[in-house]
Amino acid sequence: MFLRTQTTGGRTYLLLVENERIGSKVRQRIRHRFGRVDDLLASGQIDSLTAGFGRFSEKLLVLGTRECEEALHAQGHRIGGPLVFERLWEATGIRAVLNELLKSRRFGFSVERAVFLTVLHRLLASGSDRAAERWKEQYAIAGVGDLELYQLYRAMAWLGQPLRAHEQAGATRFAPRTTKDVVEERLFARRPSDLFSSLHLVFFDTTSIYFEGAGGDTLGRRGKSKDHRPDLKQMVVGAVLDADGRPICCELWPGNTSDVKTLVPVVERLRTRFRISDVCIVADRGMISEDVQAEIDRQHWGYILGVRMRNLKEVRELLGADDLSAYQEVFPKSERREDPAPLQVREVKVDGRRYILCFNEDQAKKDRYDREAIVASLRDALHQGDTALVGNKGYRRFLTSKGHFEVNDDKIAEEARYDGKWVLTTNEPFSARDTALAYKHLWMVESLFRATKSVLETRPIYHRRDETIRGHVFCSFLALVLRRALDERLEAHGWKLEWNDIVRDLDALQETTLTMNGKGYIVRTDAEGTVGKVFQACGVALPPRVRPC
Repeated sequence: MFLRTQTTGGRTYLLLVENERIGSKVRQRIRHRFGRVDDLLASGQIDSLTAGFGRFSEKLLVLGTRECEEALHAQGHRIGGPLVFERLWEATGIRAVLNELLKSRRFGFSVERAVFLTVLHRLLASGSDRAAERWKEQYAIAGVGDLELYQLYRAMAWLGQPLRAHEQAGATRFAPRTTKDVVEERLFARRPSDLFSSLHLVFFDTTSIYFEGAGGDTLGRRGKSKDHRPDLKQMVVGAVLDADGRPICCELWPGNTSDVKTLVPVVERLRTRFRISDVCIVADRGMISEDVQAEIDRQHWGYILGVRMRNLKEVRELLGADDLSAYQEVFPKSERREDPAPLQVREVKVDGRRYILCFNEDQAKKDRYDREAIVASLRDALHQGDTALVGNKGYRRFLTSKGHFEVNDDKIAEEARYDGKWVLTTNEPFSARDTALAYKHLWMVESLFRATKSVLETRPIYHRRDETIRGHVFCSFLALVLRRALDERLEAHGWKLEWNDIVRDLDALQETTLTMNGKGYIVRTDAEGTVGKVFQACGVALPPRVRPC
C-alpha cells in the first residue's frame, strides 16, 4: 500500500491505495480517502498521520534522515531573553527616548540597536563588551546582525558624550552633563503620573569601580576603594532609587570624590533636572559631614540619615544611658526565616535634633559573639608576644599600650553599648517606626550595586576614554532598569523567582529553522521552568511550536 493524490474538479485529495492483480493486469484499489490535501495541511492531520506511522518504523526514521541529510539545513537561536527584554525595552520607554535623541544624528548604523544589544548581553551573559559581538550570533535579536565591535563602542561613547556648553545647566560639581543624563530625565518624565506619589522618599548610595587601565582622561583616580583595590585607579558611582526600588538615575564621578561631597549635588539635580520639589533623601552614615548637614538644613531638604554613632558625642552619651525597656517593638523575634528581622525603636530629641535609636536583638547577639571571639584570640596572641598583633585592626581597637600591649576592658565594655544598634537622624514627621523601616529600604541600593558588580559584571573596565566609560556603566544601569521592570511584573502576579533561574530558563528556550528542498519550518523547544510565568507577566505570547517560514 502507498499514498497518492487524485485531482478532481480542481481539488486534490489524498488517498491510501494498494496494487491488486486482476488476471494479467495490475489495478489500484482505493482503501481509504483521507480528504482534501489543503484541509489536511491546515488542520495538521498529515503531520499527525506521519508521526503515527513513524512510531512503527525505526528503520525508516534512521534511513530517511540519512537520505535527506544533505538536503536538510538546520539553524538554531535562543529566543527567550530577546523576546522578554525587547518587550520591556519598549514598555519602559527606553527605545522611544533613544530614538528621539538620535533622530537628527547620522551614525551609519542603529545606535539604539547597539545599546540594546549591549544591555541584553549584560543581563543574560555579562562579561566584556568584546564578547557581545560574538555572543549575539547565538540569539535571535532583531536588527543587530551586522553590528560590529567598534559600533558598540561608538554607541557607548555617544551615551557618555558631554552636552554642549549651553546645555550644562544642572551639572554636578564633579562631572559634566552627558547624553545619558538626558536619557534618565526623559525616562523619568515618561513615568505614569501615579508613580510620582512614591517619590517623596529617594534612596542614595555610592560605590567604587576599579579600572584595569588608566581609567580615562579624568575619571580614573585613586581614592578610598570599596573593592579593597587601593593599588588601582577607580571611579565613584552613585545611584538613586525611588521608594519602590525603581532606578531613577546614576552619577559617575572621579575616583577621589569622597562620599560626603556627593549627596548635595545629587539632591540639587533631583530638584532642578527632575523637578522633584518635595524630596526626602535617605542615605547612609558615610554621606554626612557638618558642611553637608548645614547645607541640607539651609535648603530645608527632607532627610533620613544614618549617624556615625562612635563619632558624635551626644549620640555616644545617649547610647551610654540607653534603656532597652523604653523601646517600641516593630517586629518581634521569630524563628521563621521568612519573617522580618526583629526591630525595636526609640525616639529621642536633643537640642531640637531628632534621633531614632534602633535595636535588632539578633544582630546584638552576633555582635557580642564576634567581639568575644576577637578578644579570645587577642588574649591567646598576647602570650606569643606583641609582634603577633602588629597590623591587625580587629585586635587594635581593644588594646592599650603601656610599654607593651594589654587588653583594654574599658574599650570592650564601651563597644558593647553599640551591639545590634544603629542611630538615625531626621527632620521628617514620620513616626519612629516608619523612619526606621524607610532607612532599612536602603538595602535596595546596596543590592543594586551588588547586581551591578557581580551579576552584570560591570567591573573591571578596560575602556580608555571618559565617554566610553560612562556609556559602559550606563548600559549596566539600563540593564537594572529592565530587571526591576521584570521584577515588578512578577510581583504583581505574586511570583518570586530567582534571577539565575530566569536567565537559565530563558536561555534554554530556542527555535530551530529547518529547510529542506526549498521549504522551511521553525520549530520551538518546550517552555520549561520559569519561562511560562515570565512570558505571562510581561504579556509576551509564546511562538507556535511549529510554523512555516
